[in-house]
Amino acid sequence: MKLDSDKTAVILINVGSPDNPEVKQVRRYLSEFLNDPRVIDLPSLLRKALVNLIIVPFRAPKSAKLYQRLWTKAGSPLLSRTREACCLLQTSLGEEYEVLMAMRYGKPSLKVVLEEARVSGYKKIIFLPLYPQYASSTTGSALQLVYETIGEWNYIPELRMITQFYAHPLFFKAYADRTLSYKPEEYDAIIFSFHGLPNRHIHKIHPEISPNECNCTHQFPEHGRYCYKATCYETARLLRKELNLPESKCTVGFQSRISKNWLTPYTDEIIISKAREGVKSILVISPSFTTDCLETTVEIGEEYQQLFINHGGETLTLVESLNSHPQWIEALKQIVINGL
Repeated sequence: MKLDSDKTAVILINVGSPDNPEVKQVRRYLSEFLNDPRVIDLPSLLRKALVNLIIVPFRAPKSAKLYQRLWTKAGSPLLSRTREACCLLQTSLGEEYEVLMAMRYGKPSLKVVLEEARVSGYKKIIFLPLYPQYASSTTGSALQLVYETIGEWNYIPELRMITQFYAHPLFFKAYADRTLSYKPEEYDAIIFSFHGLPNRHIHKIHPEISPNECNCTHQFPEHGRYCYKATCYETARLLRKELNLPESKCTVGFQSRISKNWLTPYTDEIIISKAREGVKSILVISPSFTTDCLETTVEIGEEYQQLFINHGGETLTLVESLNSHPQWIEALKQIVINGL
């Protein structure tokens, strides 16, 4: 190990991807992902039985088919787009920084990247999980692994953890700029679709206040700083105001649910309802994602589009995620240099 590096390391963390879209690799990826106790927060034996004997064996073949629809010549879009953002951020930050990419699950493994950082002996490490809103199962999981790993190092450098950035002006301005290119005023309805989360995760973040009695759907509550539901609704409000969209035209939904005990309203049910009401065109914005992936490209862009058409709608369009948008790279730069 060398301790003479004057550089600051910036580690961008994303969720991850299988090595390839074959069933074997998808099974390996899902096993690592779903066995994380912060993702499925059940007692260990129950979680292992549920994940390894039921969920993964049945889900892996279906997920592999979805990944095969998503895959490109460059491989996993999530990996290639995150890598591109890293390169652009490196150029923007300059030689005083070294930008590294890590995946919480799959490769390049966060543990491996942390070991590379240890050997390099950086004077400071900034960790930036690419999730705009904090959740225990995403940012919390990544940072727990960081703390556990670095806690075993002999030399611990200066560390900075960025836990969320949904309210950073350059973040929602970048998303607004991306959205404006789709001419949102021409659509009958706008849906802000966020990744779903089990209701019990919300209960744990503020156990003294029931999520069912919280007013976060209308205004940001004092106790909502790290409540995923509250920050999602606040993200939608900030974006709606930045885009100057009428509140009556906008709806918040949650997608990718695994069970009925997840955050509501569900995006797919909103889409069906809108179609039955006679809405002919919907624009979907997904501001819990900064990189397009299975949940945006396939779930929304293909499956939800077909769902809308099947129930009488005509056009459902997905706003491309930030990926390597110039304003997003500038937002990352400012978050790294100046914080939040």
